[in-house]
Amino acid sequence: MCGIVGAVAERDVTQILIEGLRRLEYRGYDSAGIAVLDQNNCLQRIRTLGKVQQLADEQDKHQIHGTLGIAHTRWATHGEPATKNAHPHICRDRVSLVHNGIIENYEALREQQIEKGFEFTSDTDTEVIVHQATYYVEQGMDLLAAVKATTNDLQGAYALGVICTDEPGRLVAARSGSPLVIGIGIGEYFIASDVAALLPVTQRFLILEEGDMVDIRTDSLKIYGASGNEVERKEHLSELSANAVERGIYRHYMLKEIYEQPQAISNALEGRVSGNRVLEESFGPDANEIFSKVEGVQIIACGTSYHAGLIGSYWLEAMAGIPCSVEVASEFRYRKPVVRKNSLIVTLSQSGETADTLAGLHEARRLGFGKSLAICNVPESSLVRESDLVIMTRAGPEIGVASTKAFTTQLVCLMLLVLVLGRHNNMDEETEARIIAELKSLPRKIESALKLDDAIKLLAEDFADKHHALFLGRGAQYPVAMEGALKLKEISYIHAEAYPAGELKHGPLALVDEDMPIISVAPNNELLEKLKSNLEEVRARGGRLYVFEDENANMEARPGLKILAVETVDDSIAPIIYTIPLQLLSYHVAVLRGTDVDQPRNLAKSVTVE
Repeated sequence: MCGIVGAVAERDVTQILIEGLRRLEYRGYDSAGIAVLDQNNCLQRIRTLGKVQQLADEQDKHQIHGTLGIAHTRWATHGEPATKNAHPHICRDRVSLVHNGIIENYEALREQQIEKGFEFTSDTDTEVIVHQATYYVEQGMDLLAAVKATTNDLQGAYALGVICTDEPGRLVAARSGSPLVIGIGIGEYFIASDVAALLPVTQRFLILEEGDMVDIRTDSLKIYGASGNEVERKEHLSELSANAVERGIYRHYMLKEIYEQPQAISNALEGRVSGNRVLEESFGPDANEIFSKVEGVQIIACGTSYHAGLIGSYWLEAMAGIPCSVEVASEFRYRKPVVRKNSLIVTLSQSGETADTLAGLHEARRLGFGKSLAICNVPESSLVRESDLVIMTRAGPEIGVASTKAFTTQLVCLMLLVLVLGRHNNMDEETEARIIAELKSLPRKIESALKLDDAIKLLAEDFADKHHALFLGRGAQYPVAMEGALKLKEISYIHAEAYPAGELKHGPLALVDEDMPIISVAPNNELLEKLKSNLEEVRARGGRLYVFEDENANMEARPGLKILAVETVDDSIAPIIYTIPLQLLSYHVAVLRGTDVDQPRNLAKSVTVE
């Protein structure tokens, strides 16, 4: 969602702010802006529609400068993408702020402020915050007190960065429901939605907790907790380097991240396996005690992480003998599920800040499901801090909106969970050893799958002019098909649906014609023959089939049927391997169609509002 950067320093901060916004582009946005307090203590602002580069170009023309500033990339919620709706917002040339989140009571506040004589220049919910803060400043409050009073009036989620002409050299920040971090420099401080934004200037960070408010000056930093008392937050030293979020030799971040998967999976396994055994302590010091009481699993996730959860549910029930339910987080929190005591709540999220997933965790806890485990890629995230157990995916920064390495590393971590829970539920040592051997072979086998890249690039030409596609899979490959369909629709804007192959006769077969490509994944397992029969039904009706098959499946290419052979792999890891060619297919189709691969329209990397 929206990206925030702010800085208080003894040097000009404009380029720091703009570079920070560049590093937050992956979050998704439609406009960008910057505001600084200049040497005359006047607010100077530039706002543009489109990319951060357009903001940078405007800065080159107008040359605003200051040692105190805030910047923002906006993803439209209230109000269409328009310059007037872009942040930072300014009230009466006195107070300026940036905001990530949604204010639920903005209409009531707006009516009150109109009665007080405030004029609105945007359609956003954010503008009521800057008006409210200005009102309190005009009542004689200093900036910290004004922001505190303002947040007491707000209902909803927010991360805020606020500056005021009355107090040069002072930045006030606050968070409730939306992430915010503090960067610590030498005689300077920064705020951002994500540590990635600040890596060029610092690797020292404080992670703000729910309800925190921060008073920042060049020579001091004070944090106040939700109670209003001054608190300390632990300093973290980020292991990421500034170039960790560069594209390098790759045309797009997505392609870079697809090719990073062998290393990412090696990182996910490192230190978590000893010999032929998963180290239970990898999940946390209380893992053994918690896992020994688990009678079921409740997975809560969104989007790609939900697909990972579906695959995990097949594994948990088939291999570990543990009943498992999987729920889309935005649905789970609003229905009334039957509570199964001693169920492990498993949440999956790349960012760890997904609003619906966090709310789902809170609801599951309130209902009394049991202890919680977070599978996440961001150590400092809210989801990690709020869970009883944690296993980090170690995928590294994922900038492309369409998740790739985060998905496959989530699957690896889920399989480690399957093995540990299976051990508590009578899985034999031989089975665990066999699956661990397969996990260790993943990096090499993914490298083998990546060698299909050139062939898939040619195959993608058949999709360049298509408007619809069907993806088919059976068993644990059905969620793989779902993920393949999601990737294609996300970045190429082709409408794509996934179905269990056995469901063809129950509706989807009516859609089959020569203009509807059908993509299927066909590992060599007990469902292969049934899948072949399903595919013949498609071919008999003039459908054009594209099958990624096990090299020993013995299917023959023929008119209307194109086959790409995948190295034979054990069924336990097949969903991970067969994901790779579908990622490459979606990437190359999007490139041919000329879409914005890394930042597809209307989408955000981290969905931090409901």
